[in-house]
Amino acid sequence: MPDSKTKYIFVTGGVTSSLGKGIISASLAKLLQARGYSVTIQKLDPYINVDPGTLNPYEHGECYVTEDGAETDLDLGHYERFLDSKTSQANNVTTGRIYQHVINKEREGAFLGKTVQVIPHITDEIKRRIHLLGQTGKYDLVITEIGGTVGDIESLPYIEAVRQLKWDPEVHCLVIHLTLVPYLATSGELKTKPTQHSVKQLSESGVQADVLVLRTEHPIPEEVKHKVALFCNISKDAVIESANVETIYEVPIKMQEERLDEVVLNKFDLPTKAEPKITEWKSFLKRLKNPKHKVNIGLIGKYIELKDSYISINESLIHAGTVNETEVNIQWIHSESITKENVKELLGDLDGILVAPGFGERGIEGKIESVRFARENKVPFLGICLGMQCAVIEFARNVLSLENAHTAEIDPTSTDPVIYLMEDQKEITNKGGTMRLGAYACEISEGSLAEQSYKKSSITERHRHRFEFNNDYLKRFEAAGMYASGRNPEGGMVEIIECKDHPWFVGVQFHPEYSSTVLNPHPLFIDFIAVSAKDNLQ
Repeated sequence: MPDSKTKYIFVTGGVTSSLGKGIISASLAKLLQARGYSVTIQKLDPYINVDPGTLNPYEHGECYVTEDGAETDLDLGHYERFLDSKTSQANNVTTGRIYQHVINKEREGAFLGKTVQVIPHITDEIKRRIHLLGQTGKYDLVITEIGGTVGDIESLPYIEAVRQLKWDPEVHCLVIHLTLVPYLATSGELKTKPTQHSVKQLSESGVQADVLVLRTEHPIPEEVKHKVALFCNISKDAVIESANVETIYEVPIKMQEERLDEVVLNKFDLPTKAEPKITEWKSFLKRLKNPKHKVNIGLIGKYIELKDSYISINESLIHAGTVNETEVNIQWIHSESITKENVKELLGDLDGILVAPGFGERGIEGKIESVRFARENKVPFLGICLGMQCAVIEFARNVLSLENAHTAEIDPTSTDPVIYLMEDQKEITNKGGTMRLGAYACEISEGSLAEQSYKKSSITERHRHRFEFNNDYLKRFEAAGMYASGRNPEGGMVEIIECKDHPWFVGVQFHPEYSSTVLNPHPLFIDFIAVSAKDNLQ
């Protein structure tokens, strides 16, 4: 049964994809949260994959991992970074997961021999998933972003579920529709026809939008807003302009100026309470736009053609830069392009080097060369997941003289597998959802760089990996100058490595980028930027 107290907001998109439904959802949630309401955001993804864990980053961007181990859409990262609160398995639902659940129930005989159909069985399961967060009793409002674009075949069951919910007298909900208002330079006009058609298509599915958010590259005059309201059966105050901005972190400010949060609360007959308390957010923006210093960070990865593949790292560097009042200029460098011969030319002007996570053989030798350059030239270094493993391989080859050292992921026949498959992974054959996922504990060594960053000895961080440091080699590493400064207290797994006689060299098996938010930047990124920018401070 739906929770009578919780209000539901659905965010749909039309005209074109990639308009920024996730950022609008997160911005609205931020404003409502700042007014004193408890809010969470959910993403419904129309693809048939059970989760994005096996999707190529080129197709889907980053796979974001929650604390409870869900492999999710990258928009959940935006939700957490804006709200400074954790999401969970319930915050991301895919068509694959919906159908898998319904089919499993059918196999168990739960439907008593009835024909299983999209309506009502699939739509009932979608509605059940939507209500899960509301039924916890934690939230005043649940925002549900529906992936894809209105009119997509894949999205139809979700739109139908929304239609049913809007007609349910026990459910209090509204629909925000995000569309594009293109500008035709030849005629010098903003064109509203695409928006009109998009709203019409949504209404043909039985759903009337309550609020329209218009994405635009040019300011929208009042007469154009009035025209849209008239043709789309929406009150004029509910037509919201969303113009392009320099950074996504300006969007909540713009939405506040457009009174999006007030419009939503008024439609629910909820009190507006006090004005949103976003002083810290504005302070962050001020530092972001007025840096005192600049630093060049090389991000070494193999998916750099699609920067969304490393979006959490990108945002974490921005967060850390604002703390240090430093503009972070990210140099995106493809690891496949790096060789022994050109590494100095490509990396020589960098103030800091970050080797990104990933899987597979492609580009790994370039990552290893990048680590070597950082270690030998005393350039501040941060290695994440595979980046940490590359640091281990590089040290084994070039300091311990283990020429055949490698990770068993890439070379199962290596005579020196300094990185090898975790014991509990050896019998696993399915690839989806079977890695070491979610938050695990780590004990940090006293006096280490990690302890200086975290300012505590016990932490938890999120993971996504199958392979780990081979502890059979640990004593040899530590005798030569690379030591384990962080270990899992249960199994002794190496979580953090550091190099002695280096200004700042840290590799982590976990993903600190998943935990960095606007108001609480991650301490490792803060110190990495601080050390990298040291020579640039004025």
